[in-house]
Amino acid sequence: MQNRFKPVLLALMTSVSTAGSVMAYADTIIDNARGYTLNQNQQLIQFQALAFDDAGKVIAIGQGKDLAARLPSARHIDAAGKTLLPGLIDAHGHVFALGSSQTQLGLRVTSNLEQAQQAIADYARRFPQHQWIIGGEWNQANWKLGRFPTAQEIDIVVKDRPVWLARVDGHAGWANTRALQLAGINKNTPDPAGGKIEKDAQGQPTGILIDSAMRLVDQVLPAASEAEQRVALDAALLQLAQVGLTSVHDAGVSEPADKLFREYAAQGKLNTRVYGMIRGTDTFFDKVSASGPLTSYADDHYALRAVKLFADGALGSRGAALMAPYSDAPHTQGLLFKSQDEMSAMIKKAASKGYQVNVHAIGDAGNHQILEGFAALPASMSADLRHRIEHAQVVALTDIPRFKQLGILPSMQPTHATSDMNMAEDRVGAERIKGAYAWRSFLQQGSRIACGSDFPIESPNPFWGIHAAVTRQDMSGKPAQGWHADQAMTLLEAFRCFTIDAAYAAHQENILGSLEKGKWADFILIDQDMFQIPVQNIYQIKVLQTWVGGKQVYQATK
Repeated sequence: MQNRFKPVLLALMTSVSTAGSVMAYADTIIDNARGYTLNQNQQLIQFQALAFDDAGKVIAIGQGKDLAARLPSARHIDAAGKTLLPGLIDAHGHVFALGSSQTQLGLRVTSNLEQAQQAIADYARRFPQHQWIIGGEWNQANWKLGRFPTAQEIDIVVKDRPVWLARVDGHAGWANTRALQLAGINKNTPDPAGGKIEKDAQGQPTGILIDSAMRLVDQVLPAASEAEQRVALDAALLQLAQVGLTSVHDAGVSEPADKLFREYAAQGKLNTRVYGMIRGTDTFFDKVSASGPLTSYADDHYALRAVKLFADGALGSRGAALMAPYSDAPHTQGLLFKSQDEMSAMIKKAASKGYQVNVHAIGDAGNHQILEGFAALPASMSADLRHRIEHAQVVALTDIPRFKQLGILPSMQPTHATSDMNMAEDRVGAERIKGAYAWRSFLQQGSRIACGSDFPIESPNPFWGIHAAVTRQDMSGKPAQGWHADQAMTLLEAFRCFTIDAAYAAHQENILGSLEKGKWADFILIDQDMFQIPVQNIYQIKVLQTWVGGKQVYQATK
């Protein structure tokens, strides 16, 4: 299948001179490119050259010869016919977790429990100096276990050191016996509010902790030093640049993370722009909100104007809150972390300070609770703040129109659909799946979807996300017709949700998301023309160069 576009070929989109005069601030022209961007009318525009000034702002796009004639003193860079796109934006990720994950144990590629056990044992041998073995990305659905793994199944390979491994969705953890002991978890430990300690028939903890119960182990982990945090941030920024992300929305910024983001931005080291969401409305929020939202810092490299809250857990670990029991586990409906009154109060607290409120909600009960909370806000706390529901993964069909009615933006992650398709319908059944991963339903009613990946839970590679959005297939082309393909996006819609609509979800559509006059010159060069190749091949696209604010921050090696 081919996706061919016939965009408007622009001679010159924006006037850069009057009466033949030269604008001296134009200093660079990227020429001989196959350029694509959206304009203010959401039309796809094709161009050959991009001009930007010394400040890193776009002057114009158009034909190379026209820009050269108008800007004779500009330096020229030959794009050698490569495809040029606006920098892509990930609307939901976790920057420090991405960096940390690169040095931790990863189990994503394991296809059965035995492979996972071997990987744990190998990692323990490689790093005998580590007091704890930390990592994750396991998925019992991929292992075809039909159950969660147990502490004893780690003890077989590592029992002298604590082991703590997060599930692929980050909403369940797998501990060995030593980790449980250090956390003080035993048969008498009650479930915390918003969490669950899985126990066997004898009442003994099995080693699986769900949602807030994970904090019992997290609180006894050795704290990361500032030096380790810097290493993690450096590693994350490099990876983000490599995959062409020029801006990301960090879904849960702590006080130490805020400190480093500000420092890196001020020093010119934050090579990917970060739109931050404060995690929760507790002490750090009270402290930082005293001066109001940080809408822009260091030439728009950092902002802290949103708050991240949580309604429920994840579908894979059955922590997502459903209105009716799970289809494959009728004894449970998942977990709402807060009562309606508590959640509504948290939303109002953040919104009353002028912050956008972005709430994680996976299950239909979780999404309904948050919509109720937003509906209760006075107009002064909702109309212009562009509140969001992060994931909006399983939504009651009657609740989908409320997003548009209330002005709530769905912030969704296309690769979650292709990762979850091996278990999602088992969890919710044939009827509820109609409102799950329902991108087309949201788009048809006029909702603007902000797309992301939820990295490191999924790969940060936005081309994987675009591929999933358009095909609803995995990278092996399965299922052949796409999983619930009636909910797929067009290629143009997917491009939009990783660019201008993601920027809109951060109040940044006037400075980011497209290559228009006055916006930052954030762009990438890639090795294939995304709008001409078969859509099944989009995930194979490689980034050759990444530019942020007119400065090159990444060059692929040959």
